Amino acid sequence: MELTSKQRAQLRGLANSLDTILQVGKDGLTENLVKQANEALEARELIKGRVLDNNLEYDARSASAELARATRSEVVQVIGTRFVLYRETHSKPKDKRIALVRDEKKKQL
Repeated sequence: MELTSKQRAQLRGLANSLDTILQVGKDGLTENLVKQANEALEARELIKGRVLDNNLEYDARSASAELARATRSEVVQVIGTRFVLYRETHSKPKDKRIALVRDEKKKQL
């Protein structure tokens, strides 16, 4: 699923009030970190993470890209050492999920 620019903007706005719940430390992207990210994405859909200064292997962009691949999620935003990931959950009822804006631009013949 590819996010549109309007959907990314919507998710960036929602992420402003989120606390950082995921930290990539000196051990890098471990199996436990990927499991933690999967559980958080299933529960919240939108999570904010941070790459700590003691991590010499990853910067925020590469860590978020690799974590997104491992969790089948989308990178919404990367700023400095922080990043935001999104994945639609299937464990919540539809009315409790994040409702993404729809792209109204459809080709009309």
